Amino acid sequence: MALSGPAKTVAQTVSVVVLMGGLAWASVPFYDWFCRVTGFGGVTNVSETGSDVILDKTIKIRFDASLEREMSWEFKALQPEMTIRLGETGLAFYEAYNPTDRPIAGQASYNVAPYDAGAFFTKIECFCFTEQVLMPGERVEMPVTFYVDPEIVEDRDAKYTKHITLSYTFYEIDMPETAALDAATETTQTN
Repeated sequence: MALSGPAKTVAQTVSVVVLMGGLAWASVPFYDWFCRVTGFGGVTNVSETGSDVILDKTIKIRFDASLEREMSWEFKALQPEMTIRLGETGLAFYEAYNPTDRPIAGQASYNVAPYDAGAFFTKIECFCFTEQVLMPGERVEMPVTFYVDPEIVEDRDAKYTKHITLSYTFYEIDMPETAALDAATETTQTN
């Protein structure tokens, strides 16, 4: 049975809306996948182990820390930069401090510059993989373990990279339920 007139127009409009909704829903995971594969936007790789190859060529890694405007923490890199060999595992520390009188949960977003190097910067362990909760007055050191893939020397654009900047920005998130319960218990015990 063929649709005619207004019914056909409604069916076409609904089809377009469903198609556009599906594309919008799929765009976030597709963009995330694209960035991880290509390093576009400074997105890094993740690995459970270090590199099997270490070259004699070195690269300078710079560390940057910032906070979203509404975030009440203090946050900084404990070393401004380090020099490592390509493929060598590096370990850097950042420090966060909650100067307020309330628990605050945070999550770190990150990127790598220049963007061409993002596909070759690999994190093994990072505080940015999980939510962080700091109690009032709490100060913590947070490690990031990483390496720069030696294959960077074969890349048409990235092989000219002399330094990489790893940047983190902390932003406040809703308190995870378990942390909120722990904070409430701690407050009750101190009163």
